[in-house]
Amino acid sequence: MYLVLIAWMYVALMMAVAEATSPVGSVLGAIVTFVLYGALPMGVVGYIMGSPARKRAIKAREMAERERHENLNTQVTPKTQSSEAASTPD
Repeated sequence: MYLVLIAWMYVALMMAVAEATSPVGSVLGAIVTFVLYGALPMGVVGYIMGSPARKRAIKAREMAERERHENLNTQVTPKTQSSEAASTPD
């Protein structure tokens, strides 16, 4: 994924350099070329291509949180039951 992004950014940078060094080009045109042909589209593509990794990270975080919550419940529950049994007269 990153190889495609890096290659496209290189192409967009070379287009911007060609625009800036052209006799009829300008630096402003080079900046607009780089942003519109390079940074903006590659930001969108990178965001879309990174979606599965973000989903996996969210699921892993939720599972860790769920396990931590279950561990806390199993640790607290026996203490509560044993203290209730000790305080309840037969």
